[in-house]
Amino acid sequence: MNPKEETEIQQGFPWVFDNEIASVKFESADGSGVKQTSLAECDVADGSVVEVFAKGGAFLGTGVMNKKSKITVRLIGREYADKIMADTRTYYLKKIQDAYDLRRLHYAETDSYRLVYGEADFIPGLIVERYCDVKKHVYLVVQFLSLSCEVFRKEIMSALRKVTKPYGVYERSDASVREKEGLREAACWLGEVRDEVITISENDVLLEVDIAHGQKTGYFLDQKLNRSRVAELCKGKRVLDTFTHTGAFGLNAVKGGAKEVIAIDVSEEAVAMVNRNIALNKAEKTMRAVCADVFDVLKEYEKSGEKFDVIILDPPAFTKSARNIEKAYGGYKEINLRAMRLLTENGILVTCSCSYFFDAEHFYGMVMNAASDSKKRVQILEKRGAAPDHPVLLGYPKSEYLKCAICRVM
Repeated sequence: MNPKEETEIQQGFPWVFDNEIASVKFESADGSGVKQTSLAECDVADGSVVEVFAKGGAFLGTGVMNKKSKITVRLIGREYADKIMADTRTYYLKKIQDAYDLRRLHYAETDSYRLVYGEADFIPGLIVERYCDVKKHVYLVVQFLSLSCEVFRKEIMSALRKVTKPYGVYERSDASVREKEGLREAACWLGEVRDEVITISENDVLLEVDIAHGQKTGYFLDQKLNRSRVAELCKGKRVLDTFTHTGAFGLNAVKGGAKEVIAIDVSEEAVAMVNRNIALNKAEKTMRAVCADVFDVLKEYEKSGEKFDVIILDPPAFTKSARNIEKAYGGYKEINLRAMRLLTENGILVTCSCSYFFDAEHFYGMVMNAASDSKKRVQILEKRGAAPDHPVLLGYPKSEYLKCAICRVM
């Protein structure tokens, strides 16, 4: 590894890419002793626990090898392999307990939150959402997204059950990233079969969550505190909630005293769920859902002279790679520019991006250019990110992905 990459790992970066590995030293399978070869020629089995060393010999950490992936080694610890492998059950129990204890600093027993956030909680590739429904049943939705956690599945599941005592566990390892890891997709109950659709309470708002068929793990918990903050700004306001998904931002606005909320999503299934959530919260007189393309609706509203006091832009990631940043920039800029034109004087724009690749520099530069092109002056009142159940690991910038700006548009 070159000095820059070694320094990054020492600072906390948890991945070793294939082109960063100078050589692999391993015990020969034929018993002829220790061999040292290139990565391409080594016969170390995928899923093997390996130790990573700097070019000068300094120990960097222990990880799991997967030659099928560009991320060839995901580090699972900074201890030597023999210490980890001596008792893997206890090792992962401590990791899960540490993650649980961190969340309990911020969340009550009846809250729903992300329990394990992959690399940021030192279990690469593992996502665990903890949902508590209105009956106080605890459900876990788990995603094993890399071989590095798949090989310790038994230890991880044992630890999760011991720490959280779940009523039901559903696996949503149905993401395409598993194919890159050489793993098959999977989605099923692990153990007792329970209801796939549950109702949770967030910020005193009731929300239906489809843990089996909803996007990713069923619901986006990362915006919880941002939704609560937006609710405080909506009293007596006319609110437009775009890319609404479950209607959570809009329903928080209703809870905050909004006089009218229009929620828009292109998905018929999403709008059907929003309507059920509106009914759950008895918000029919204040909030309505519209099934339409947000880009088209913003154009139509601008032509017809519609005005809103608060507009929320919470789109899905417009780019999931660095190659498509420019295309994503155009999409983000268009919706922000049009939203600014639709706001009343001194209206509030809540604009978000959940794409790591569309970083803060691109995001805030886009907001500035959208303001310029819409001939508006914009004050950024708050720069916000994900809730504390999504901790940011220093040295691993991918763990800080969500941008949420609360702006006043003049």
